[in-house]
Amino acid sequence: MSTIWGVRNISIRIQGAPSFYKCKEDILQELSVLLKERDIGSLLIIHGEKSFRAIKPYWPEREEANATYVAYSGICSESEIKRCKELAESLHVDAVIGIGGGKVLDLAKAAGHEAKKDVILIPTLASTCAAWTPLSVIYDDEGRFQTYTVFPRSTYMVLVEPRVILGAPSRYLKAGIGDTLAKWYEANAIVHGLDYIPLPVEVALHAAKLSRNRLLEESHQALIDCEAGNLSPSVLTIIEANILLGGMVGGFGDEYGRVAGAHSIHNALTHLPGTTELLHGEKVAYGILVQLALEGNEEEISSLLPFYRQIGLPSSCGDLHIQGRDDIHLIAEKALLPHESIHFMKNKFTQQDIVAAIAKLETLQKGEREA
Repeated sequence: MSTIWGVRNISIRIQGAPSFYKCKEDILQELSVLLKERDIGSLLIIHGEKSFRAIKPYWPEREEANATYVAYSGICSESEIKRCKELAESLHVDAVIGIGGGKVLDLAKAAGHEAKKDVILIPTLASTCAAWTPLSVIYDDEGRFQTYTVFPRSTYMVLVEPRVILGAPSRYLKAGIGDTLAKWYEANAIVHGLDYIPLPVEVALHAAKLSRNRLLEESHQALIDCEAGNLSPSVLTIIEANILLGGMVGGFGDEYGRVAGAHSIHNALTHLPGTTELLHGEKVAYGILVQLALEGNEEEISSLLPFYRQIGLPSSCGDLHIQGRDDIHLIAEKALLPHESIHFMKNKFTQQDIVAAIAKLETLQKGEREA
C-alpha cells in the first residue's frame, strides 16, 4: 500500500466475490450437477478428519466425479501447500475441493493456485471469512504466523450447508464474530484521513459497518439458538455475516479493506505458547480492543466491553493467558515487525505505545469492575 495519502496513489483491485456462492440446506446434493455444468470430472478433496465427519451426513451418496481424498496435517504451511499442490498435479485433477475450517480452506486455495486448478470451498465452520476471500494465511509448521498471500483470482465455488455450521461447537461461531467485527475497525482505521475514498472502498466500508451492526444486534440470540440446535434467522444472519459480508470487505476494499492493528496483535499472540489453544477470532477480538486503545478511542472500548462479556469474547490479559511484562513486551515487538499490517494505519506506533495500550485496556476494565 502507498504511504502517500492522496487521490492519485489509490489503486483498487476488486475481487468482490467467488464465481458462484450458495448458502442453503441440501446444497451439497446439487454438487454433482454443479460439477457437470462446469465440466469438472476429477477432484482432489482436502479435508480435516473432524470436518469430513461433520459433512458426511450431507455429502452426496453418489459421486459423479473421480475423487481423491486427502487429510491435511492441521496447518496451512509452505510444506503442506507443496505436498497438496504436487498431489493435485500428479493426479491431473480438474479442481481442488477444501472441506473444513479456515486453515483447510486456506490450504486448498494455496494448493489450487500453485497447481493452477479451480478451487471449490465447503466451510464446516463460520469462524472466519476464509471461504470467501481470495487469500491464504500461512503459518510455520509450529503454528506461528508467517505471512498471507493474496491470489490473482477469486475462488470458483463456495457451498455452505448451514446445518453443518450449526452442528459445530458454538465457540467457532463466536470466534467468527470476533474476526468479522474487526473488519469495520480495521478498514475504518486504514481509510481514516484519505483525501478521497473510491466507490469500491465505500462499498467495503458499508459492508463492514453492516456486519458490525448485525453482529452487535443478533450475535447473542444466534449463539443461544446455536446451542439449542435451532437454525434460526439470527444464526443464518451471523453465518453469512462472518463468511459473505466479512469477505466482501477485503474483496471490494482490497488493501483498504483488509487487516490493520487488530490482526497484528493476533499475529503477535501466536508467538506466546499460552495462546496456542485460542482460536484466530478470539485473538483478533482482543486485538480490536488494543487497536482502539492505540487510537485513544476509550468511548468505543467502553461500548464494546458489555458485548464482549455478553457473548464471551476475551478482553483482558488473563483471558488470553498473557503472563507478565515479558509476554506483553513480546507482543509489542512482534506486532511491529516490518511486514505487519499495523503499519497500514496512518499513525505510527512504537513498542512503548503498544505496552501502554494493553495497560490502558486493563485499567479501563478494572475501573468498570470497581464502578
